[in-house]
Amino acid sequence: MFLSRRLGNFSIFAVCLALMGFALYAQHGLGLEPCPLCVFQRVGVIAVGLVALLAALHNPGIVGSRVYAGAGLLAAAAGGAVSARHAWLQNLPPDQVPACGPGLDYMLDSFPFTQVLRKVLSGSGECAEVVWSFLGLSMPMWVLVWFVALGFGGLWWNWRREAN
Repeated sequence: MFLSRRLGNFSIFAVCLALMGFALYAQHGLGLEPCPLCVFQRVGVIAVGLVALLAALHNPGIVGSRVYAGAGLLAAAAGGAVSARHAWLQNLPPDQVPACGPGLDYMLDSFPFTQVLRKVLSGSGECAEVVWSFLGLSMPMWVLVWFVALGFGGLWWNWRREAN
């Protein structure tokens, strides 16, 4: 038996909550400071989770659920693009890694948001470091895997017709 659309969306929200819990554990428990690209990946996970939570609470009809499917897929694609960029930076040869830049807090205080966004998405040296891996994949690669799974899971749960 398949989960209902509402339970499927709550499941996506729960996974996003668990991913954010692990991110905070890695930061505060393991002492791994997030780079600017990591912060934007967290924003993506939160966006996917919020779309799923809204879809679960709203429990719309077929048209509304398809709107939520598109919004969730868009959020997952944006977060996945940041994860892919981060993983690409981590796999660059050492001589091609960009120089380390200022911290995100400093940039947000000193520059217009569009310039900060451009600078962060281009990446920097601290984003190229692999400080954690599991089963041979770095954290950005795992986040990319989760964005793909959550994006397609949300699309499937919200696009299909439920049995009455």
